[in-house]
Amino acid sequence: MSERATVDMWFDPLCPWAWITSRWLLEVEKVRPLDIRFNVMSLSVLNEGRDLPEQYRDLMDKGWGPVRVCIAAAETAGPEVLRDLYTALGTRIHLQKYELDEKLFTEALTEAGLDPALAAAATSDSRDEALRASHNAGMKPVGTDVGTPVIHAPGPDPDSTIAFFGPVVTPAPKGEAAGKLWDGVLLVAGTPGFYEIKRSRELGPIFD
Repeated sequence: MSERATVDMWFDPLCPWAWITSRWLLEVEKVRPLDIRFNVMSLSVLNEGRDLPEQYRDLMDKGWGPVRVCIAAAETAGPEVLRDLYTALGTRIHLQKYELDEKLFTEALTEAGLDPALAAAATSDSRDEALRASHNAGMKPVGTDVGTPVIHAPGPDPDSTIAFFGPVVTPAPKGEAAGKLWDGVLLVAGTPGFYEIKRSRELGPIFD
């Protein structure tokens, strides 16, 4: 990319791997000519109707709250507020180990400069149509056998998009190391017919 470009990331606040990827992308933004735009997907939507272990099913039931709050905030104050709201939510969920409850939502909304009353959206399905639309916009180009993070980046042609799941990395690279990873990810993801690189995970999420 020679000109500054917009790169979209779809996140669910629940996912620790998406959180790490988002922190990496914010590092990439400092060393490459791109701006990160955050969008909402939902693991709860993705896993609807699937046979899940009981513990994960309970998590998916609770997972509606954070994404509903994000959608309500974006609809009320504009999608650009998702950057700060995601940071406020993710810091509390992954670093401070908050429960997924009203305290989490009101504190995060307040930190992001938003109306804490939007926390009520967590238990309302009134914006689920908008949530599903955002989710589907992110997932359609990559399919439903992946989760989050999903990234859409400008392709080599003016109207083309490179969409992919990942990268899954821990901890988040910093500085030029973040930029080099971006260069490599974009190279392989932009290769026609390229689908997957994978190896077994030996480390859990490192929130460094």
